[in-house]
Amino acid sequence: MSAGGRVARSGGLEFDGRMRKAGFTRRFVLAALGGILTLPCAGVAGAPELSPRPRIRGGRDVQQAARDSIEALVARSRLTGDVACVVADAATGDVLEGHHEDTALPPASVGKILTTLYALDRLGPEFRFRTRLLAAGPVKGGILEGDLILAGGGDPTLDTEALAEMAAGLKATGLREVRGRFLVHDGALPFIRSIDPSQPPQLGYSPAVSGIALNYNRVHFEWKREGADYGADYNVTMDARTARFRPDVQMARMAVVDRKAPVYTYSEAERAENWTVARAALGKGGARWLPVRKPALYAGDVFATLARSQGIVLEPAEVIRDLPPGVRLLVKHDSESLREILRGMLKYSNNLTAEMVGLTATAARGAVPGSLRDSADEMNRWVATRYGAATVRMADHSGLSGESRATVRDLLRVLLAARQRGELTPLLKEIHVRDDRGRRIKDSPLTVKAKTGTLNFVSGLAGFVTTVGGAELAFAILSADLEARARIDPDDGEVPKGVRLWLRRARGLQQRFIRRWGTVFDAS
Repeated sequence: MSAGGRVARSGGLEFDGRMRKAGFTRRFVLAALGGILTLPCAGVAGAPELSPRPRIRGGRDVQQAARDSIEALVARSRLTGDVACVVADAATGDVLEGHHEDTALPPASVGKILTTLYALDRLGPEFRFRTRLLAAGPVKGGILEGDLILAGGGDPTLDTEALAEMAAGLKATGLREVRGRFLVHDGALPFIRSIDPSQPPQLGYSPAVSGIALNYNRVHFEWKREGADYGADYNVTMDARTARFRPDVQMARMAVVDRKAPVYTYSEAERAENWTVARAALGKGGARWLPVRKPALYAGDVFATLARSQGIVLEPAEVIRDLPPGVRLLVKHDSESLREILRGMLKYSNNLTAEMVGLTATAARGAVPGSLRDSADEMNRWVATRYGAATVRMADHSGLSGESRATVRDLLRVLLAARQRGELTPLLKEIHVRDDRGRRIKDSPLTVKAKTGTLNFVSGLAGFVTTVGGAELAFAILSADLEARARIDPDDGEVPKGVRLWLRRARGLQQRFIRRWGTVFDAS
């Protein structure tokens, strides 16, 4: 899920447009949960002998959670749909208890755990994405007698600041003029118009995917009413801002129109993305990030502005899928290590990062996949082979698609094996332990490191909890009301009816499970 303000249609939290203004860092842009079985890695069959229960701390709600059975907690939650969970001793693999462990449900962004492990295996933790400026022709006396190419390398974290550094680097080579075309190469990955086409067009967490991305393929839309009257004009900007730069964007355009609904409309032209927004929805002012569907043109638009500030004037960008022969490297930009990119992805749950990383991992086998589904199928085969997790059926790498399925039993297999190899736990974020009113328990003796997942009427949480006495448990929780999802009307907008209450109950149940497990299943 992306960090932000309100529950969106599916797959994360969307920025509240009336609250987000001023400069944005890259991290802010990232920001646009039974029965007994023995797993293959288990040390012994059945549940281990448990030490006497320690004194349960943390207040009446924690004590109640420890006393109640899984079934009682589920019944008290009043959560509609299906709930599946399982918890195991992380050191031995012995399962301590579970509920509907073999029910396949959408994992939502919990599926990013699989993408993380897949990418680490295929690419390695020190892998870095490279974006290049290439010359297709000779440079003589500071003049390029040919084409300049901005070549994407699948970097999901490329931002305006990186392009500004590349523009400055281009000037530092002595280049003053380009007499050929300005080309943007996006063929390192397949072009995908939207991660999940079923999403409303304005949701920034479902942008296009291609071999080049900028600012997570989001453009910043800001508006301010110029007068006190409702009918007053608005000052509207579309830009590619980061902490230090705010270049205007020409290829994305916004018009304010007199209507109440829909709030946004979107259409495409050959070289532009055209938006309209309902005047009635704007108020006095605000801002939000909107998705980009033409990422190569977007990156080219912004780079041309930055190059011009260095005295280098470029022709309007043209997009190419294949690089011409005989090109020469002028400037390069390398990303952070894959390990750090994945750490950020798990913390902020950025969907574009997951898709580009997963596609790159699949392409490392030698062929660019044709679609997200093709690449996800390759990852599913890898998960089944590596972990014996045969129920995993991801439809993408981010979990945004509601068609993905997994069982908590197989998610647990993956968690236990990854812990043994030390691959995952250092990358997971800490999850606060909360009471039944949703308030953080500041003195909680439990520590949780896990990955959350949210879609409309879908919620998940999977990871590790350190108990009162210091034992480590692995757990997976998935909840989904698939009938409620099927009833969502496309006209319901970004927050379908009933979603907020359902998600609040799902997250409350997750917290009760954690508090129960962290106090009951302790070790000496």
